[in-house]
Amino acid sequence: MLKDITLGQFFPGNSLLHRADPRMKIILSFMYIVFVFMANSTVSYVLTAVFTVFLVIISTIKPIIVLKALKPVVFIMLFTAFFNVFWTKGDAAPLVDVSFLGLNIRVYSEGIWFALKMVVRLVCILTGSCVLLTYTTSPISLTDGLERLLAPLKVIKLPVHEFSMMITIALRFIPTLIEETDKIMNAQKARGADFSSGGLVKRAKALLPVLIPLFASSFRRAGELATAMECRCYRGDNGRTRMTKLKYTGVDAVLLLIMAAFGAGVILSNIYLKSVLAI
Repeated sequence: MLKDITLGQFFPGNSLLHRADPRMKIILSFMYIVFVFMANSTVSYVLTAVFTVFLVIISTIKPIIVLKALKPVVFIMLFTAFFNVFWTKGDAAPLVDVSFLGLNIRVYSEGIWFALKMVVRLVCILTGSCVLLTYTTSPISLTDGLERLLAPLKVIKLPVHEFSMMITIALRFIPTLIEETDKIMNAQKARGADFSSGGLVKRAKALLPVLIPLFASSFRRAGELATAMECRCYRGDNGRTRMTKLKYTGVDAVLLLIMAAFGAGVILSNIYLKSVLAI
């Protein structure tokens, strides 16, 4: 399970998304999330799902990698869908109306549709955001792009460079911490620890002994990183130069037009097709 978490990993390539400017990819990611939340009709949700698949295809990243990234959040999706199915009320007659242990359980078509919308939205946001940002952008490029976009905030004395560096380091060390957690759990399993049997509460208690060595390892890595940065004379943004100069190209214009077309399709389907095809 832990090895399936790919958030924060970078997969090198030469696709359209890989060659785009990191600043544009950050902007496109925010636009994508906004458009996904704007979808509220059947056609717009289908369009969102198709566009997400399109992003995976043009990124040239193996679909199995994307599917593995969704595996750790399956429980959250099922939990969200379950409560939406049983808590959403409708105007028509319920599809299911039974009594169980003194409780009236009613399932409406609106509840099923709303649960399906939530699952599709979660899958699309997670998949699209990872593909657009972390999968196709190196940590150094992501730091430069985020710092350039937030540069106007330096006027009000905000530590833009430090903020960008913290976010990038956090993303970079997610795979490292996951690997460290897996090693600790395997070591404890070899000593007789059991993480897979029992109920949810018992499994959670079994994970408590993992936290102490994990925190100790994290602080040790943080100290080693700080020492390495000081040895390389890192002094923040003061007098810092960049080896690579960021500039927008035709690839960024093409991606922006594609994202704009997607947003226009979502808006038009909400306005003109909702009354016909929305459930």
